[in-house]
Amino acid sequence: MPTHPVRDDIRLLDGRWYADEPHEAWSWMRANAPVYWDDEFEVWGITRYDDILTVSKDPGRFSSFRAPRPHGDPLPMMISMDDPDHLRRRKLVNTGFTPRRVRDKTTEIDDVCDHIIDRICQQGACDFVWDIAAPLPLLLIGDMLGFPRHRYDDLLRWSDELIRGTTATDDAAREKAMLAGIEFRAFQMEVIEDRRSRDPDRDLVSTLCHAEVDGTGLDDESIVQESLLILIGGDETSRHVLTGGMLALMAHPEQRARLAADPQGRIDGAVEEMLRWVTPIKNMSRTVMEDVELGGQQLRAGQDVMLFYPSGNRDEAHFVEPFVFDIERDPNHHMAFGFGTHFCLGASLARLELNRMFRRLMERLPDIELVDDTPLPYRASNFISGPEAMPVRFTPTAPVGP
Repeated sequence: MPTHPVRDDIRLLDGRWYADEPHEAWSWMRANAPVYWDDEFEVWGITRYDDILTVSKDPGRFSSFRAPRPHGDPLPMMISMDDPDHLRRRKLVNTGFTPRRVRDKTTEIDDVCDHIIDRICQQGACDFVWDIAAPLPLLLIGDMLGFPRHRYDDLLRWSDELIRGTTATDDAAREKAMLAGIEFRAFQMEVIEDRRSRDPDRDLVSTLCHAEVDGTGLDDESIVQESLLILIGGDETSRHVLTGGMLALMAHPEQRARLAADPQGRIDGAVEEMLRWVTPIKNMSRTVMEDVELGGQQLRAGQDVMLFYPSGNRDEAHFVEPFVFDIERDPNHHMAFGFGTHFCLGASLARLELNRMFRRLMERLPDIELVDDTPLPYRASNFISGPEAMPVRFTPTAPVGP
């Protein structure tokens, strides 16, 4: 049994608990019960930066072999593997995310950013989430995977419904998620069949179809699963940081003014602070492999622990004034991309997307603001969450493209 105080309002698997960004509760947990046992959902919550690192760096005692969600079943993708299987799979997928391949996308990303802004710049208003934040990562990930653009609306829908289904409590949402998974698999199998039938191309699905590590390649089902992981991971997370980062700039006009005064010199620091501030992945799960003591609590083999990255990114022991948004924060060793062997594969791409889009927004829509102070709708999810809509307005401008 845990030996810490408890609070009835802390419910670690209740998606509604996350909708209001429960930083007050996480702060209380760090101070009073940093390794917290939720008796209702039978899961541990890890809230301090150092404890999250301890778990992340010790896959022998805290394994990823089950799903990234508590009480889940193993998934046929690298997020649900430990080394050496994880490393072998990661080497294959990593071919699409090498530093050179990411750097080579700078011009392409600038063009995509301008294309997105061109579609709404003359209107003077839009929904930031669905008109700006969602299309950017989807277009880039879809192009990287080699998916046909006429299917991008389907890809966005599948990604959204599958994430909703991970924490859904109603049958309708679960059924939508199941159908989305079936539809994506059927679509992806067609793409794989096409790529296996011809010479390797530059897109990632083609690379996965033909690549080998130590003489071993990926079967079709593994390619489906890894493509799905890349799609959801790249789409959902970047979308929420773009939205949350813009919200942070609007809520802190002095920081926005500093960025606008020197975007070239301050954009990298601003992006890192947005990542720390938003931390779109609220947690990942690990399974305890042997009885172990952590944070003064006795964890038992077979139990699940949830690593609360937003809490680690507000840990007073590691960040000076952690509840202050500061685009020039230095150092800023945040854990928005996780840590250890499962550090986010697409971190470099996500950083580049944020860098180039915010440069374009500061230049082309400099007075963008919320339409009013109506509370924004947030997704009730215990995994990845952020605003579901964000109406904004700005001075209409002319498009820059043809």
